[in-house]
Amino acid sequence: MAPLADRMRPRTLEEYVGQESIVGPSGPLRREIERDRLRSCILWGPPGTGKTTLARIIATATGSAFIGTSAISAGVKEVRAAVERARDTQALDGRRTVLFLDEIHRFNKAQQDSLLPHVEDGTIILVGATTENPSFEVNAALLSRATVYVLSSLEPAHIEAIVRAALADEERGLGRFSLNVSDEAMAHLVRSADGDARAALNAIEAAAQLAEGRDIDLDIATAATQTRALRYDKDGEQHYDLISALHKSVRDSDPDATLYWLARMLAGGEDPLFIARRLIRMSVEDIGLAAPNALGIAIAARDAYHMLGSPEGELALAQCAVYLAVSPKSNRVYAGFKAAMEDARTLGSLAVPLVIRNAPTGLMTELGYGAGYQYAHDAPDAVVAQQRLPDELAGKVYYEPGNQGSEAKIAERLAQWRRRIADLRD
Repeated sequence: MAPLADRMRPRTLEEYVGQESIVGPSGPLRREIERDRLRSCILWGPPGTGKTTLARIIATATGSAFIGTSAISAGVKEVRAAVERARDTQALDGRRTVLFLDEIHRFNKAQQDSLLPHVEDGTIILVGATTENPSFEVNAALLSRATVYVLSSLEPAHIEAIVRAALADEERGLGRFSLNVSDEAMAHLVRSADGDARAALNAIEAAAQLAEGRDIDLDIATAATQTRALRYDKDGEQHYDLISALHKSVRDSDPDATLYWLARMLAGGEDPLFIARRLIRMSVEDIGLAAPNALGIAIAARDAYHMLGSPEGELALAQCAVYLAVSPKSNRVYAGFKAAMEDARTLGSLAVPLVIRNAPTGLMTELGYGAGYQYAHDAPDAVVAQQRLPDELAGKVYYEPGNQGSEAKIAERLAQWRRRIADLRD
């Protein structure tokens, strides 16, 4: 009565499919197992990549006792009970215990800390599993005592091999039904699994039930899979990876990659207003005055989405993203502002030059506040030569426009002004 995915769970490293870099012939985890020199580890990877299975294989291959639990339902009390069982097992028959803790990132700091002494003294070999980046979610103290193994999404060839093994296995799989799967149906099942072996096995099991003894064609495979949600964690590493991909695609002026990563984020359930905020940021960080209207377009896209919602408003975000991607690029304002902020923070309260100080009182006038100030609008070309930066920064240039888009004209205008100011000083 167990689900196919559970029945077909690999029992040995030889049956295990994928993750060759970790458990292949020269893989580090395989060497630890074969040499019986296990240490605690964290298995980090997307769903359905074999984390639980690998933990069970580790225990079996090393002759260790296995205790499996999940951080979703377990707490410090359950950990203590597992540790006591491990001590009893060690005392009675000399076997070590592998404690498998699924969703280890769900444990808070205190709960993770409760594992430390038992990992350190060897009472348990901890195998934690997580879909989240351990560097974000696992305490540094615990992380330093464990090896992190990164499991990748399974390749299409891996998924197909797993499905075909289930179709052929008469003892644990679907072999007794003698099912035939068309090439189109198999391709659809593999693609829909999105690198997740569990999803693939659930899908072929559902397809087998729908087929009722018939061959599995594309229609049956489609009905069995329906719409599979893309892997996307709005609070985890994928969130940062995808927004990084979107931002860098815009910066690199690639509208095609820009549209793809935008679509991936929206399809994964990202908040469109978060994307809108990032588009606004891109408009000022990477485009700036090379296309001054980019900021207005980004704000308009945010407002359009706010008014229309999904899915209609998503087109406004797409239009904005493509506009930003194909716009001329400049980070000159961004770089100049960073440099000015650094000076403002590190150089202290530099004095405002007297010539541009305000003089609301007679005393201030007597002290020279505003003395010699020239009103730019009174000059024929609105250019005057007077000091505006503090003495310590006189002559420093923060903003040097580039030669892209509108900034080329700004650069020409600034050059003219600077020549004029030089002439006036002479």
